[in-house]
Amino acid sequence: MVFKRRLTRSSGKDSLTEDESISEDRMQPLSKTIKKSHASNQVEENDTVFVRLLKTSGLTLKTGQNQNQLAVDQIVFQKKLFQTLRKHPSYPKVIEEFVKGLESYIEDSESFRNCLLSCERLQDEEASMSTSYSKSLIKLLLGIDILQPAIIKTLFEKLPEFLFEKPNSDGISMPRLIISQLKWLERIVDGQDLTTKIMQLISVAPVPLQQDFVTSLPEILGDAQHADVANELSDLLMANTAPLTVPILDVLSSLRLDTNFLSKIRQLVMGKLSSLRLDDLPVIMKFILHSATATNAFEVITELRKKFDLHHFMLPSQFLASQNKLKSKGGASSSGSQENTSKDCIVLLFDVIKSAVRYDKTISEAWIKAIESITSVAEHKIFDVAMLLVIYSTSTHTKKYIERVLRNKVRLGHIEKHLLENTFCVHDLVLKDICPSILSLAQSLFHSQDPSIISFGSLLYTYAFRFFDTYCQQEVVGALVTHVCSGNEAEVDTALDVLLELIVLNPSAMRLNAVFVKGILDYLENISPRQIRKLFYILSTLAFSKQHGTSSHIQDDLYLVVRKQLSSTIFKYKLIGIIGAITMAGIMEGDSIPNSTQGRADLSSDKCTQVTSLLQLVHSCTEQSPRASALYYDEFANLIQEGKLAPKTLEWAGQTIFNDFQDAFVVDLCVVPKGDFPFPVKALYGLEEYNTRDGIAINLLPLLSWTFAEDKGQIASQEPGQKLVSALCLAPYFRLLRLCVARQHNGNLEEIDGLLDCPLFLTDLEPVDKLESMSAKERSFMCSLIFFTLNWFREVMNAFCLQTPPEIKGKLLSRLKDIVGLQGILEKYLAVTPDFVPPLAHFDLETLNGIPHSSSASAKNRKKTKLGGIKRKADGSKVLSPDKLSKEDDTECDTELSGRSHVDKESTEMEGKTSVSLQNYHAFFRELDIEVFSILHCGLVTKVILDTDMHTEATEVMQLGPPELLFLLEDLSHKLENKLTPSFAKRIPFLKNKGSWNVGFSHLHQKSTQEVVHCVVQLLAPMCNHLENIHNYFQCSVADRLGGKTPESHIMSSCYQKLLQIFHSLFAWSGFFHIGNRSLLYSGLEVLASRLKQIERDQPLEDLISQSFNYLQNFHHSIPNFKCGLYLLRLLMVLLEKSTAPAQKKLKIASMAKQFLCQVWPHGEGEKNAGFNDQLHDMLCIYLEHTDSVLKAIEEIAGIGVPELINSPKGASSSTFPTLNRDTFVIFFRVMMAELEKTAKGLQAGTAADSQQWKVKAGLCFPWLLPSSPLATWHEIHEEKLLYWNMAVRDFTILINLIKVFDSRPVLHVCLKYGRLFVEAFLKQCMPLLDFSFRKHRDDVLSLLETFQLNTRLLHHLCGHSKIHQDTRLTKHVPLLKKTLELLVCRVKAMLVLNNCREAFWLGNLKNRDLQGEEILSQNSQRIFTVECEDGRTIRISQSMEDDDVDVSDEEPQGGDESGDTSD
Repeated sequence: MVFKRRLTRSSGKDSLTEDESISEDRMQPLSKTIKKSHASNQVEENDTVFVRLLKTSGLTLKTGQNQNQLAVDQIVFQKKLFQTLRKHPSYPKVIEEFVKGLESYIEDSESFRNCLLSCERLQDEEASMSTSYSKSLIKLLLGIDILQPAIIKTLFEKLPEFLFEKPNSDGISMPRLIISQLKWLERIVDGQDLTTKIMQLISVAPVPLQQDFVTSLPEILGDAQHADVANELSDLLMANTAPLTVPILDVLSSLRLDTNFLSKIRQLVMGKLSSLRLDDLPVIMKFILHSATATNAFEVITELRKKFDLHHFMLPSQFLASQNKLKSKGGASSSGSQENTSKDCIVLLFDVIKSAVRYDKTISEAWIKAIESITSVAEHKIFDVAMLLVIYSTSTHTKKYIERVLRNKVRLGHIEKHLLENTFCVHDLVLKDICPSILSLAQSLFHSQDPSIISFGSLLYTYAFRFFDTYCQQEVVGALVTHVCSGNEAEVDTALDVLLELIVLNPSAMRLNAVFVKGILDYLENISPRQIRKLFYILSTLAFSKQHGTSSHIQDDLYLVVRKQLSSTIFKYKLIGIIGAITMAGIMEGDSIPNSTQGRADLSSDKCTQVTSLLQLVHSCTEQSPRASALYYDEFANLIQEGKLAPKTLEWAGQTIFNDFQDAFVVDLCVVPKGDFPFPVKALYGLEEYNTRDGIAINLLPLLSWTFAEDKGQIASQEPGQKLVSALCLAPYFRLLRLCVARQHNGNLEEIDGLLDCPLFLTDLEPVDKLESMSAKERSFMCSLIFFTLNWFREVMNAFCLQTPPEIKGKLLSRLKDIVGLQGILEKYLAVTPDFVPPLAHFDLETLNGIPHSSSASAKNRKKTKLGGIKRKADGSKVLSPDKLSKEDDTECDTELSGRSHVDKESTEMEGKTSVSLQNYHAFFRELDIEVFSILHCGLVTKVILDTDMHTEATEVMQLGPPELLFLLEDLSHKLENKLTPSFAKRIPFLKNKGSWNVGFSHLHQKSTQEVVHCVVQLLAPMCNHLENIHNYFQCSVADRLGGKTPESHIMSSCYQKLLQIFHSLFAWSGFFHIGNRSLLYSGLEVLASRLKQIERDQPLEDLISQSFNYLQNFHHSIPNFKCGLYLLRLLMVLLEKSTAPAQKKLKIASMAKQFLCQVWPHGEGEKNAGFNDQLHDMLCIYLEHTDSVLKAIEEIAGIGVPELINSPKGASSSTFPTLNRDTFVIFFRVMMAELEKTAKGLQAGTAADSQQWKVKAGLCFPWLLPSSPLATWHEIHEEKLLYWNMAVRDFTILINLIKVFDSRPVLHVCLKYGRLFVEAFLKQCMPLLDFSFRKHRDDVLSLLETFQLNTRLLHHLCGHSKIHQDTRLTKHVPLLKKTLELLVCRVKAMLVLNNCREAFWLGNLKNRDLQGEEILSQNSQRIFTVECEDGRTIRISQSMEDDDVDVSDEEPQGGDESGDTSD
């Protein structure tokens, strides 16, 4: 382009100042000075018509490389030349002469080049009437209609000369320059000819020029030529010209084409997707999305996502590089320019998609719908997840839709963790650009009530931090801190877990954002103790890492917060200090302990001093508060159990703990405490005969009695130097002691084994004849004493359960028997002490929300003694319980005794004074460790018989009685329910105490789920032994199984149930689907399979499942009660889900379920028991879902069992189905109606395509049927479907008519609800079948409609009954039912019209009736439609004009009365 000089106007004349002249010389390529030099350029002096007319019109041709000069405006030039040619005397011959002159002139390549380049404009820019750019001479001539065809012809004749020439030194390609003259012409005179010439040129041009020529087509041709050129291009595309595929598709995207044509091209492109290159994908994707319309967008996207796999276009090295990407912020790629190019192509691809979904709503909605329709986990791709995130960020109107889709996918487990991780890994560059939208989505998911959805949101945060840059990492941390401070329990927990994971993934990046995390310290009052522990772990990890220089300010803040909270007199704040200090100590020790043993020994004395000083600070700040001390002991014990203390620190702690425990709780057995105790002191529960001089005892009752004495005002003032001792600290302190000793001696507890069998100073715990004669204070004292004793025994079990000597195993069994016996005694005391609040067993706030607290207790002097074989140390120090505690302890801390009730009073009243469930008190018992259940390896007999000879090897086994077995199984069952139950199933009810679900499971949650499952798998063999023993017991004791009255049989049946429940919880664990946990599943199944026969090594999974299934099904003969049978079926169903050949197993489950339904169960499986009704509902559902014919099963129950019930006396049940009685009828009716409706929906609708389907199937499977057999026709398919529908309608008729006998509101409600659903299924599934079957199977269709008409009439009567009684629960279903009946009338009419019976419709009147058949006078009349068929038979269809009923009848033409019975 030529730049013009800019002139200034002064005094009416054009003048240019010197400064302006210099400026123009510097800035413009062609200044005034240059133009003066041009004046000397040589001008073409040819006297041809061509040159002369151009000069006359204002254009001067130049020779050489000089630009042609245009003295006038371009439009003026074209107009002058056009007028000159038209007015020329020799017109139109002058045009031919003009063109010949042009051809002669452009024979010189330089002259031709000048004609193709822009002209130099000599007139002022301000005077220009057209655009500011200059056109070439050829372009100007093409703009003149009378010259255009000849010029185009000349150009295309000239162009082949340059096709195979290289570009000039200035980089100009002559073919491209020639084609550019044809672009953006205002008018094309002969578009068809131009199209033909261009396509001929494309066919002979080299590939690079072909691509350019094709790409230029939309800029050259007009709309009229789009269809023609598209056909030509499609031929090229089908000719498999790979280099032209992308240019052609790019052009087709820009043309206005027919939808069918685009669909054809799209199908062709879809077939070539796998053979294309990655850099071609953006254009191809643009074409596919551009060709989609509102009507076919869903089908296009569905096909696209099935055939498009982005991994196919990535090199293996690129994919591996993505998989092995560093967790830190993205650095430069090491795979070279090829990988960078691939990434750029992927980014361009997503840019094309973003543009499509942003401006086309149908594309975005169709894409989401296509992903939503995927039902298989394996079908979900990385590209699907990326697309959901991209559409979420691009299309604002689909955000809610995408959130709903994601929530559903996450709930169903369709989007797994590894899929989301791979999405971020492969498409990090794409997703990084939409980071704010991803964080917004994660924040929205965090607000969900479903834990699985919250977990998915946490993964979004985690991967955003892991794969994105520093800025995004800062945004992630800020968002997580916001969640922590939100106050929502689930949000806080998940956000802290994410922060913990981020510290492990990228500690250096987290250290840069530590200042944001530190801000959470201002919100400590709003988070729970468990969350406080996580927060201090995070901050301590950041503060005490190896790079201390960057985190010293965090250390100072942590020390400041801990000291401040520890010095508080309010327990809530002291708790924060205790947890924070212990967590800090663990991190400080762990950071200073290298992996090697030598490194542990070389722990710096400075670090050890810091840790011990911190622990001493906590001890001194908590010693005056029993509850704070107990919490400190538990936290300290957890720290030791995790192995975070160095040997030097552990040695210091061990000596201190050992001595303090002896001084506080252990006394000589020979010295019986004396004092004013509420009950006489006795040494009880000793397991060995002790020499009174050497024996020891736990001084429990004297410690507890100080509380009793304090309430009477008999406590002396506390002496200086006396230590505070409370029975509340006994169990926590012992746990701390035994963990410390075990850690120091590699698990050996010989140093304290005397505590296993030593007695306790108690009193006679067996209740007297009249407990009511005791005062409330005395009963509360006895309850507290028993609670403390039980918790002591529980901790003893935890301590010694891993010890191997037989003597210790025998003592553990004795302690277990003591626990079971004490629980029975405790239930008796609690039955008469309903307002008692037990002493605490867990000491954080989560346990105590809403629990009242009482004042603490005092204790009395006692002396030191020994633990195990250590003699007591006789010093004169006194150890007293305090008579005064802090004000905080009086109100919040100590709850050893109380006058108010924590347990549910209603349940206590229901149980009565003789029965109390200790399940309501589970939060007040110390937790049993998972290792305790190794006791299950002992054998089972019906009576407790302990083997006194512990050293014999032989055939004798350790014996475990039924009560003790039941105690262990109940605890294990609760643990598995808490740990293995899916998160979405553990929603805490509204107003339920936060954290109550996890109270009493803190030790369990310190282990991973895989560790817990491994422990339970190890227990499968002994549990199978117990299951088989119980099975044999009930096989031999049929009377006990049927009667179930004896206490022993009741315990055995409870053990049976718990064992099945444990098996079900184990094998129903969703983690078995993960490939890493398959070995655990194999191990568990091998245990079950080996019970029948010896299994082979590396046996297939399906064989193990089948053998395990057969083993478990053998137990159905000895099932003692209905609930056990239900758990057995559920267990078998879990195995069925994992089987690949489920057919036979389903039939076996159905057979067993039917057997349980037809069995007479022990008296007391209460008909009025809500739990039994739920179990019956589940059992019946299992039977109908697994039977091979649901319709036959429903007909058997409704046709045989129900009539037996109707004919039986009141209170009796069906003889065939003893579980069916008048109280359980509504359960049977509801399940049968629901399953019938579900089955009807599953019956396929008949269509005309059945013929073709049958031919395909017959041709593949039975080809000999096609040519010869007349019976093997597609009509058999319709006959089979009609048969099924006849059975379904017959079952519906039987069920619907039962409301005449059983007319209770629940039954009528079920009938209205599922009756409408069945009619809807009939409309959608059966009516299309009747359309195609009416002519061939007219009688069957008429019979089906007649039967169904009776049912719809009864539904109409039921609507009237609901209106009369004004029952809102029933009437809310009436409008929808009426609408459905109206649709049925219209649909039947449509079927008759389809079969040429339209003229036979006739309108009459029918009356409405209520459920009993009485006329409803207030209702309007009905319409009667009568259809006369070919053979003279009449079909009458009746419909209430108000209530929309349907009446279909079949009448004979002679005997039928058209008026009929108007009341029916």
